Amino acid sequence: MSNQQTVVLLDGGMGQELIKRSANAPTPLWSATVMRDEPDLVTTVHADYIQADARVITLNNYSATPVRLAKHGLSTAFSELHQAAITAAQRAIAQTKPTHPVAVSGCLPPLVSSYHAEDVPSEAACLADYRALVAAQKDGVNLFLCETLTTVREVQTAATAGKESGHPVWVGMTVDDQDGTRLRSGESLADGVAAAKACGAAAVLINCSWPEAITQGLPILAASGLPFGGYANGFTNAASLAAGSTVAGLTVRRDLNPEAYAEHAMGWVAMGARIVGGCCEVGPAHIQHLGECLKAAGYTLSAAP
Repeated sequence: MSNQQTVVLLDGGMGQELIKRSANAPTPLWSATVMRDEPDLVTTVHADYIQADARVITLNNYSATPVRLAKHGLSTAFSELHQAAITAAQRAIAQTKPTHPVAVSGCLPPLVSSYHAEDVPSEAACLADYRALVAAQKDGVNLFLCETLTTVREVQTAATAGKESGHPVWVGMTVDDQDGTRLRSGESLADGVAAAKACGAAAVLINCSWPEAITQGLPILAASGLPFGGYANGFTNAASLAAGSTVAGLTVRRDLNPEAYAEHAMGWVAMGARIVGGCCEVGPAHIQHLGECLKAAGYTLSAAP
């Protein structure tokens, strides 16, 4: 294998790492709560991923959407929270002084709740809110990562808003754990991929799903002709998360230690994936081991596919 073949190594999950390290109990606005109350902890987690060889770190703003903040009476904190997330990522890079390039990704998450297609707002409302998120983040990031999208409507609106920034947009969709060819909305993954490509996405991914489901769905991503990849979660059944609740009630799989997770991810790379990392319950140790496996196999780690 030529060592000129590159793979983007993303970071892993942020929320679960923060839960493990924080002295506070998780809340429905967990990433926003920690960003407000424990910003140094966020910087530390970013730094740990950089030191684990991640080449892309994603802003800690997953729950800081207009809808969710308004629901909790925190609308006025919107700009402050996003700037704090940018500052935490920048500080992590400054503190670790990595010898390799590290890109900062903006985050365009589900606007209301994870995994619940029924909660997705109208097309007009989605586009307006994603544009607000892009405006708050664009000056502090190198690209936008749309994450955990459950519907084609989210794909279209998030990718459109992200593309307007002039930054590359990578679209991550979450699929049914039992059927990796379908989004959690029941829509086909192929339709989501087609929508992302039509909106100018630079890459397509599957995230926050079982690694086995990602393996099943990757051929659909590959057919797009775009760079593709995946980053899985470590939950037994993420779809059981009630809207507005915390992940504290979800059960964690015990069969996805760093070695087992890397085996899945290296299988994705063998299928042509060029962007891999981790989502919930995939921590710095997983990312470090995956990076070591990639380099041992002759791949060069990169911040761009």
